[in-house]
Amino acid sequence: MMEPGICYIKSEFLLEEVKKTIIPTEESNKRKITDAPEEGEGAVNSKEPNDQPENKFQKTGKKERKRGQNKNRPVYKDDRTTHLCNSLIHGPSENKCSLDNCRYVHDLQQYLSAKGEDLGEKCVVFEAKGFCPRGVTCRFAKSHLDSEGRNIKSASYDENAPPTTCNGITSELQVRLRKRQYDFSKSKKFIKMAEEIRDKRKQDKQSNVAEKKVEANEKLESAENGSKIDEEKPLGSCTDEESNGQDIKRRTPVDFVDKLVLSPLTTVGNLPFRRICKEFGADITCGEMACCVPLVKGMTQEWALTKRHESEDVFGVQLCGNNPNIIAQTAQLMQETAKVDYIDLNIGCPIELIYQQGGGSALMRRTNILELTVRSCSNLNSQIPFTVKMRTGIYADKSVAHELVPLVEEWGAAAVTLHGRSREQRYTRNANWEYIEQCASKAKHMPIIGNGDILNFEDYLEKRKMAPHVSSVMIGRGALIKPWIFKEIKEQKHWDPSSNERFDMMRRYVNYGLEHWGSDTKGVENTRRFLLEWQSFLYRYIPYDLMLHPPQKINQRPQTFKGRDEMETLMSSPNSQDWVKLSEMLLGPVPEGFTFVPKHKANSY
Repeated sequence: MMEPGICYIKSEFLLEEVKKTIIPTEESNKRKITDAPEEGEGAVNSKEPNDQPENKFQKTGKKERKRGQNKNRPVYKDDRTTHLCNSLIHGPSENKCSLDNCRYVHDLQQYLSAKGEDLGEKCVVFEAKGFCPRGVTCRFAKSHLDSEGRNIKSASYDENAPPTTCNGITSELQVRLRKRQYDFSKSKKFIKMAEEIRDKRKQDKQSNVAEKKVEANEKLESAENGSKIDEEKPLGSCTDEESNGQDIKRRTPVDFVDKLVLSPLTTVGNLPFRRICKEFGADITCGEMACCVPLVKGMTQEWALTKRHESEDVFGVQLCGNNPNIIAQTAQLMQETAKVDYIDLNIGCPIELIYQQGGGSALMRRTNILELTVRSCSNLNSQIPFTVKMRTGIYADKSVAHELVPLVEEWGAAAVTLHGRSREQRYTRNANWEYIEQCASKAKHMPIIGNGDILNFEDYLEKRKMAPHVSSVMIGRGALIKPWIFKEIKEQKHWDPSSNERFDMMRRYVNYGLEHWGSDTKGVENTRRFLLEWQSFLYRYIPYDLMLHPPQKINQRPQTFKGRDEMETLMSSPNSQDWVKLSEMLLGPVPEGFTFVPKHKANSY
C-alpha cells in the first residue's frame, strides 16, 4: 500500500537502507549537529517511532522550537587584518596610504605569499566586464595582472559603459539619511490624509450605528403594536452606495495578469539566483524582504537587498515594518532613489522576532495601522504601484484574508499576493487554493496572485483550474528546488536535466555570484555560503525518470535512492558535507575551520 507523503522510486534506483547503531561520542555528536537534516526536511534514514530520547516527557523551562531559522549555526568570519590596503589593490603604486592608523596589510609581497594559489586560470569578472576591480586580491588575479604585477584592462573595456546592476546606496544619500536631512514631507502629508479619511469613516460608522439603534427601537415599538417587522441587513454592513471603495478599474504600469512571479525569498532569493530564474523564464522578480528602519537609517547591508540586475525587466522591492510613518518614508525613499517597478508590503512574514514587534503577519490583525500604510503608500506615486503580500491569517483555524482583500483594494493597493497558508502553519500543510479562490472572487478589479505548492506544470494547471479568479501565480520553494519550473510551465512539458546540466547551472550561479559579491577571498566565501544555502533546497529535486509515479509533489520525501551517475547521486545527498564538496568543485577548497549548517529549517516535506 502506498503511503501519502512518500515519493516512490523505481526499483533499479533504490538503495537498501542500512540501520547503524550510533555511539554517542563527541565526534558523532559534532557530526549530528552539522550533517543531520532537520526534522521534517526529509532525512533519508529518519528516526524510528521507538527511538526517542529518554527525557521526552521531562519538562523544561524553555519551549523548543524546531522550525524557522537555525540561529545556533556556526558562521565563518575571515580575519580582516589580513586584507590588503586599497592603495595597493591594483598592484605596486607610488601612492602611499593616507591613513596613519590603517590596520590593513601594506606589504604586497607578504600579502601575495599568504594569499595562496589562484583558484582558476580565468577571472569571470574580467571576462564579463574587461576589468576586475578586485585587482591583486582577486582569487583569479594572474589572468589580469601584467609582468610587473599591475592590474590591467582589456582592449574592449569601456569605462563609460552603464553598470549591469543598479540600486544600492550612494555615500551622499547615506550621509543625508544618517544626518536626517532627507525630506520626507511628502510621505508625512499622505499619512495625515490617510488618518483624516480613517477618522472620518469611524465617525460616520458611529453615527450610522446610533441611527440604526433608534430605527431598531422604533421598529420594536411598532412590532409590539402588531405591525410587521421588515427584514434588514446586519448592523455594520453597507450597501454599494454607502461604500467608500472606488468601483473603477485601476490602471497600473505593471501588468500582473497571466505572469509567473518569483517570490521574494530571504537569503536565497539573491541577485545571482534571480538571474538564473530570469534565464528560465520568470516574468516578474522581487528582491529579498528588506526592513524599513535599517533602510531609512542608511545601512549598507540592508540597501544591498534592493540591488537589481539589468536582466530583471520587471522588478520590485519588498518592505517589512510595523510603523506606517516609517513604511511610508521608506516607500518614498525607494521611489525617489531606486529603480523599481513596484513596491510590495510583507504582511505575511511568520518570523517570530518581526511578528512580536508588530510587523509581518501581525499587521493582518492591526487593520488600523495597515489602512494608514496602504492608503499613504499607494498614493505616493501613481507610476510605481504598491502591492501587498499576505497569508490566509495568523491562526490555522481563523482565516481573515477574505475580509482583508476587499479592504486593501479599497485603500488603493494595485495587487495582492495570497500565500495559501497561515502564519501558524508555516509550510507544514498544503496550500489552500480553494480559499485563495474565495478571496480572489472578493476583489472587484484588483489582480490576485496565488502562491503555494507549485513544483511542476501539472500543479500549475491544477491550481489555475481550482482558482479561475486568480490573475497570476507566484512560485517560491518550487523555484528553489528546480529553477527551470518557469520553463516547464511555459512549454507545458517536463524537463529532466542531466547532472551535467544542473552542474552547469550551478557554475553560472557561481560566476554571477563572483560578479556580484566580488572575486576576492571575501567574495568567494560569500558566493560559497549562498550556494550552500541554495543547495539545501536543490538536493530535494528528484529526477523525473527515477520516479515510479511522477510528478514529484512539493511535500513528498523520496525513498533512499541513487542517481543515474555519481554526480547525480552527490547532488541528491541530504548531507551538508556533500554540498561542501560540490562547492569545492567550483570555488576551490574551503578555508581551514570551515563548517556549514543550513539557515532554513522550513519543514519543506
